[in-house]
Amino acid sequence: MAEAVDLIIRGGTVADGLGGEPFEADVAVGGGRILGVGRLGATPRGTPEIDARGRLVTPGFVDVHTHYDGQATWSSRMDSSSWHGVTTALVGNCGVGFAPCLPERRDILVALMEGVEDLPEVVLTEGLPWTWQSFPEFLDVLAARRFDMDIATQVPHAALRIHVMGQRAADHEPANGADRAEMARLAAEAVRAGALGFSTSRALAHRTLDGRHTPTLRAEEQELAEIGRALGGVGAGWLQVISDFDDPGDEFAMLRRVAEAAGRPMSFSLLQREKVPWLWRFLLDRIEEANAAGVPITGQVMARPIGLMLGFELSQNPFFPRPSWQQVAHLPFAERLKVLRDPEFRRRILAEPTTDPAMIYRLNTWDRLFPLGDPPDYEPPPERSLAAMAAQRGVDVQALAYDLMLENEGRGILNRPIINYADGDLEAARTMIEHPNTLMGLGDGGAHVGLICDSSSTTTMIAHWTRDRTRGARLPLGFVIRRLTRDNAAAIGLHDRGVIAPGMRADINVIDYGRLGARPPQVVYDLPAGGKRMIQRATGYEATLVAGQVTYREGEATGALPGRLVRGAQRAA
Repeated sequence: MAEAVDLIIRGGTVADGLGGEPFEADVAVGGGRILGVGRLGATPRGTPEIDARGRLVTPGFVDVHTHYDGQATWSSRMDSSSWHGVTTALVGNCGVGFAPCLPERRDILVALMEGVEDLPEVVLTEGLPWTWQSFPEFLDVLAARRFDMDIATQVPHAALRIHVMGQRAADHEPANGADRAEMARLAAEAVRAGALGFSTSRALAHRTLDGRHTPTLRAEEQELAEIGRALGGVGAGWLQVISDFDDPGDEFAMLRRVAEAAGRPMSFSLLQREKVPWLWRFLLDRIEEANAAGVPITGQVMARPIGLMLGFELSQNPFFPRPSWQQVAHLPFAERLKVLRDPEFRRRILAEPTTDPAMIYRLNTWDRLFPLGDPPDYEPPPERSLAAMAAQRGVDVQALAYDLMLENEGRGILNRPIINYADGDLEAARTMIEHPNTLMGLGDGGAHVGLICDSSSTTTMIAHWTRDRTRGARLPLGFVIRRLTRDNAAAIGLHDRGVIAPGMRADINVIDYGRLGARPPQVVYDLPAGGKRMIQRATGYEATLVAGQVTYREGEATGALPGRLVRGAQRAA
């Protein structure tokens, strides 16, 4: 090696991101790149080394579905993802974000992000600097900052629509020819400036807190196709979509036509939903057909259930809709806990019925509610449901739920798996994970801060699927690492990372495989204006490197911030 070696990772078991069997090797790092892999012999005296004997050495994970758009403007740390081995995060998903944006239209975007991604309005208004209007200006703001991982962006459709159409976008009016042309122009401008794609949402669940649907919900095919063709004209970027697929055949056919018109790859969220448990299989078959015809479409899938975290300190709990809860919801947590421990309050709230059918389904389906546990159990068996536990103990199930949430000083967490758990196990998820036309994603880091905590899914993907799973087949370690690294990096055009090989970017994890795991979520109050969020730490990550610099050791930050904004696709070195 002619280049100077800055660091040697010595004697680890390397899962290189290509999918094969892990192998023992040294890894030499210098100048932010991997210089050599193999038995490298002695290095000049004084060269730092990491003793990785008996440890797993992987590429840094590439997370293609996060919402750190706001956090990246006020923080250098993209936790919780950075605690779980992620070294590159793609923001701007689901059609929501903060650029482009005219000053007089900021409130619309803030209200949308508050509702869609569960980020409090005061956090966004006080945390965001708003020193941009155009998307290239937003990129310049990010480019001036330093992070604990690399950040890549997408231009969000809701921001485009509101920027161009104002209130007409919020009122779901169809875009006219001038509107479409301007959105297409701005999307192409964003990709030329460095965005890796365009994102949109067609989901009914994406709405503001006062119930207004996302401005992109009813965007017509012509609008999407013109924006797609603009990206095709640039020759870069993908199209990221979330849709309800209420009319799955027609909706998929429309999206396929948009992808064909654009000549760019498309990726959409692929999930098993309780009320339509067959839909994922139908869509996966259509994805297969599209790829066989040369139309590159992938489904973004999740390695575990997407579940609501319910608790007395969180955004919701099984008693959330009841009158007595509304009397204490506004109290600081310490004061609220005093009331919750009062026997008379407990008796009263347990006696109050939940009358909203949607809330009963979401919060009081007791055979679908589980204690999260420590360590968290993301594939709990039926006998661990609250209904089964209450029957076994001969107690009222509501009282059991109440008492479980009072554990751990009132911070006990219940898990309500909503997605990927219609069958009571993860076999559907396994089929999706193994499919060649899917990508791992949907962790939503940076969003849903009081209700969902899935940025740890990279850790679960490895620990559960390759080591711990008892309720079905496991997956090969090399395959799982490839899914978290090379496959995601290549899908978004970052060909300089995701593989441990000479010339590639030195984004690396050194992992104690036997200790690898996710800790239970916890609430902290460290957002702007004292806003609260759930975080989730990990065990087993002995070191994480970004561009050759150690950013974390055993989950603790070293102070190094080598992460930067990624502008545009990156070719392999």
